[in-house]
Amino acid sequence: MAKNPPLRPGQPAPRSGQYEITGPRGGKGPERTVTRNEPLPPTPSKGSTYKLVDPTKHGK
Repeated sequence: MAKNPPLRPGQPAPRSGQYEITGPRGGKGPERTVTRNEPLPPTPSKGSTYKLVDPTKHGK
């Protein structure tokens, strides 16, 4: 399984779900809910990135 690269603020979210902020030194931060194709919001500190931790599940 390929590891997904970290996502930067302003990039469009590849999937809807909960994105966890990872600090520049690897610390875990709060989660943000982002809808697919919407830009990821700014982070509290420079150099932080996002990682998808809980994709949205759509029921039918």
